[in-house]
Amino acid sequence: MIDFDVSKIKVIFMDIGGVILTNGWDHESRAKAAKIFGFDYDEMNILHNFIYNVFEIGSISLDEYLDTVVFEIPQAFTKEEFKELMYSQSVELPQMLPWLKKWKKQTDLPVFAISNENKELNDYRIQTFDLHELFDGFFSSCYVGYRKPDPRIFKTALEITQVKPDECIYFDDRPMLVHAAKKLGMNSILHQNFETTKNILEHFIRK
Repeated sequence: MIDFDVSKIKVIFMDIGGVILTNGWDHESRAKAAKIFGFDYDEMNILHNFIYNVFEIGSISLDEYLDTVVFEIPQAFTKEEFKELMYSQSVELPQMLPWLKKWKKQTDLPVFAISNENKELNDYRIQTFDLHELFDGFFSSCYVGYRKPDPRIFKTALEITQVKPDECIYFDDRPMLVHAAKKLGMNSILHQNFETTKNILEHFIRK
C-alpha cells in the first residue's frame, strides 16, 4: 500500500544487504567462519563488536580488522583463506536483483544505495554483482564516514541529491532503520519480500 504522492518522487534510495543481497558479514557468517576454521566464536565476536563500527565507517582496512578480531593470535589458516570465505557469504536474494536491473531501464528516476558496509566488501559486492547497472551512486558508510541509523548518512544523501525528504522513497529490511529515515520525513518503506517491493516500484515505470 502506498501512502505518498508518486508524482512527487524524484529519487529512490535503497539498502543492499537484506534487500538485494545477503548481508555482507553478519553474525551468521561469522558463526559459519568460526565453525569452518575452528576458532572461538564468542571471543571473536567480542572483538568484532568492539571495532566493527570503526571498520564500517572506513577508518580501518579489512587487514587491520582481521588483525584485531581473528589474527591477534597465530592461526592455522591464512588471511587470504579467511577473506575468501568472507566474500563468499555475499549472494543474491531470490528474484530481486535481476528484476531491478530490468526495471531500472524503464524508469527515469535516479536510484542510490544507502548502506552500512566496510570498503573492501562494499567494493567487492558492487563489482561482483554489477550493481552499477542498478545504482547511480553509493552512499556507503565506508565512503561517507557515518553508518545507519546515524541521521547524517540520510541527510548527506538528501543534500547531495538535492531532494527534500518527501521527494524520495527509501527501502530497508530493518524496522529500526526504516524508522530512522521516517523521522527525517523520508517516505520510508519496510522491505518484506520481492512481490511487495516490486508492486511499489512498478509505479515508477515511465519509459
